[in-house]
Amino acid sequence: MTTIGKPIIILMADDDADDRVLTKEALEESRVLNDLYFVVDGEDLMDFLKQRGKYEGSPRPGLILLDLNMPKKDGREALKEIKADPDLRRIPVVVMTTSKAEEDIYRSYDLGASSFITKPVTFDRLVELMKTMGQYWVEFVELPD
Repeated sequence: MTTIGKPIIILMADDDADDRVLTKEALEESRVLNDLYFVVDGEDLMDFLKQRGKYEGSPRPGLILLDLNMPKKDGREALKEIKADPDLRRIPVVVMTTSKAEEDIYRSYDLGASSFITKPVTFDRLVELMKTMGQYWVEFVELPD
């Protein structure tokens, strides 16, 4: 995934270690070779984005993959905070969660999510999703710097 010739940084916020590993492997398998960073809860996500504490000097992501159900600060709270911040609100946030609840879908979009995706059950489907998402964010979407 690139924007105007430079690769975008992907930040994944997910407390499930297996999901993080599988997403990393799926991105590699689908030949999406962007830098990928991980945080495990909403508090770490906000610290990363605001470059606080152990995330001082962290890069600005061009895309956030966000799980809704995380400890400390869940994805809904973090999404609301991101979209309320003038310095962060232009970063696209793709909600990737196990939830299929209509309430979660509506609320995510109401809070400013760019997309809502239910996590695939199989690795092959995850690879397919990462490849499609990579093509979408590279070939079709214009992202701000």
